[in-house]
Amino acid sequence: MKLEFHGADQDVTGSCHLLDIAGKKILIDCGLYQGGRDLEEENLKPFGFDPASIDYLLLTHAHLDHCGRIPLLVKQGFTGEIITTSATCELARVVLLDSASLQESEARYKSKKASRHGNKNKVEPLYDKLDALNCFDFFGRKAGYNQKFSISEEIQVTFIDAGHILGSAAIVVDIEHQGKQRKILFSGDLGYSGRAIIKDPTPPPHVDIVVMETTYGDRLHKTLEPTLEEFYTTINETIAKGGNVIIPSFALERAQELLYYLREGIENGKLPSYLPVFLDSPMAISATQIFQRHPECFDKETCEVFSSGQDPFMFSGLHFTEETADSMAINNIVGGAVIIAGSGMCTGGRITHHLKHGLWNRKNTIVFVGFAAYGTLARRIVDGAKTVKIFGEEIPVNASVFTIGGFSAHADQGELMAWHQQTGDPKTTFLVHGDKEVMPIFAKKLQNTHVEIPELHQQYNLEEWF
Repeated sequence: MKLEFHGADQDVTGSCHLLDIAGKKILIDCGLYQGGRDLEEENLKPFGFDPASIDYLLLTHAHLDHCGRIPLLVKQGFTGEIITTSATCELARVVLLDSASLQESEARYKSKKASRHGNKNKVEPLYDKLDALNCFDFFGRKAGYNQKFSISEEIQVTFIDAGHILGSAAIVVDIEHQGKQRKILFSGDLGYSGRAIIKDPTPPPHVDIVVMETTYGDRLHKTLEPTLEEFYTTINETIAKGGNVIIPSFALERAQELLYYLREGIENGKLPSYLPVFLDSPMAISATQIFQRHPECFDKETCEVFSSGQDPFMFSGLHFTEETADSMAINNIVGGAVIIAGSGMCTGGRITHHLKHGLWNRKNTIVFVGFAAYGTLARRIVDGAKTVKIFGEEIPVNASVFTIGGFSAHADQGELMAWHQQTGDPKTTFLVHGDKEVMPIFAKKLQNTHVEIPELHQQYNLEEWF
């Protein structure tokens, strides 16, 4: 009986945890590593377990750093059942196909580059679109929030709303073994109370073991009202000086949240009545359509907007740019527009093209509205780099750069503490999905629990637990 850690251990990407108990091997998430070259090379290394041995994969949500290696898992032998919420299942299809497309594009680019240097060996993608399509065959039961289901006589599972993105869940595993009953809780990624669109996180039950994220375990977020004021002011000032606002954004939740608040700003007169906004992300466009199909995840305010006949994500100046040619045409707009494109950490996608064409212009503003991991292009810009390399070209960073942290989909230190306190007095709390420097800070805040900060591939024996 073991609990093993195979990703997001003293790091913020690649979440992957393995519960080997009561005769079943249960994987919680199977995420992609994102960041610098050294970190991304982890994706090529063995999982740390035999994929063919896994009976179940419980998926907390559809962000790439939690689901992005599922096609690789299947490619290497997984034939078990993937269980997640209905909304996460739909979003994961969009995310994984987009990821496969990026993997193929990157492999082609590397092959051409190697060929120019005399190396004729073809670079293979981590996985391709066919691998992504194949993995969908293994998505099975859809978990409803707060509805317990069995995966064996001794193991029952409950998904509870994590309030992070559409369909996100924390997962409670109830185990009855050798006459003893125990609960283990996996947080996934946690959101926080009072955000737009989705419901607040569901309070967790009392449990014996907690595995929880610590992304913002060392800080508090700015409250929403001043965040929105700063957001609107930044847009208005940039437009007034003739520039564009370029926003690297995650396609899931963040893009929809930005559209929601842009609509509100226009309706309340805090932004120009006709503001050209370009959502330049096919994945974000598809995700927005999926959002519209899942009102069961919405909070009261968003439901009221829908019931009034409005679409909370639409307004007159909004343009969806799905085609590559339309995306390229945006770079001809010299000022007055808001451009939202993926990826949020600028590790690929259309945002890299917009940054190449916009970073050098002093009239423009780059607005970061989410977490930027070490080693990413986003982090280098946020940390004040004077120039950055994009597509092999050194681009001067002359545009204004703002980080507006109040839009984060992750709970801050205060919300993480409050969530953990509701779990009772767990025997052990394992901290994952956070920077190495952040975890000890948060660990010191926790009381009435033993804290462990696992290393990659570290295993813990649970025999004594029973």
